[in-house]
Amino acid sequence: QVQLVESGGGLVQAGGSLRLSCVDPGRTFSSYDMGWFRQAPGKEREFVAAITWRGGTEYYADSVKGRFTISKENAKNTVYLQLNSLKPEDTAVYYCNNEIRAGRPLGSWGQGTQVTVSS
Repeated sequence: QVQLVESGGGLVQAGGSLRLSCVDPGRTFSSYDMGWFRQAPGKEREFVAAITWRGGTEYYADSVKGRFTISKENAKNTVYLQLNSLKPEDTAVYYCNNEIRAGRPLGSWGQGTQVTVSS
């Protein structure tokens, strides 16, 4: 499986913003939803946001609604996650997945990008 490439993480103060990017190099004919998950230390990986590849419909976890925005550029096989109003509890490794069905990640993962929010 082709690995996705995530970037954009970093250290930011509470209330700050970051923009994550995820490139799917092997995405030629796929129309599966793409999205983001995150995993905090000692916790299970959880759904954050997803977007339908054709229509651009967005889905969010309740914990990030109104603060995070997912978007995409089909021509670049890239999905983005804009993180605003960050909270310390958003601290996690953020992973991209290129095949999300009914909220379940069934495709390839990237290496993840660390987001750390200081209080």
